[in-house]
Amino acid sequence: MPRIPGIGQREAVRVFQKLGFAIRRQGKHVVMNKGGVYLIIPRHTQIKAATMGDIAKTAGLSPEQFRELL
Repeated sequence: MPRIPGIGQREAVRVFQKLGFAIRRQGKHVVMNKGGVYLIIPRHTQIKAATMGDIAKTAGLSPEQFRELL
């Protein structure tokens, strides 16, 4: 079982908004930023766990911190 679950894009956006990331653009991907950190979230019904792990790592979250925010 992956340490970070695969979730939908709406749920991912909600988690990162809790951390202060703001939506900058939307198209095939949702682009969010906070300071100089940019996150690119694919607009899929279900984002793969490995992809979600990479996005969380870019945001500076450990798998445990990410799960707490869900």
